[in-house]
Amino acid sequence: MTSLFIGYLILLLLLSIITYFAYSLDKRKAIKGGWRTKEKTLLLMSFLFGALGGIIAMYTKRHKNKHWYFVFVNFSSLVIHLVIAYFLYGKTF
Repeated sequence: MTSLFIGYLILLLLLSIITYFAYSLDKRKAIKGGWRTKEKTLLLMSFLFGALGGIIAMYTKRHKNKHWYFVFVNFSSLVIHLVIAYFLYGKTF
């Protein structure tokens, strides 16, 4: 496997963890009535490599999973990034 593929997977993992915690923090703020994270920011984090973390947070924290655009952006971004990873992996052989 090339370092590009490994680097891409590490980037996906790290940003998914960050996105998961961003959704979790926003959920906590929603419960306590604090300042919230903008929806645009959460969606952008999900789109830019954090889709897996967004999906996990949506369903484990029960946060934003009833908004169709969150479901759409997270799942479509995950598919896009998996396709990119597949092609990066394919270039190694």
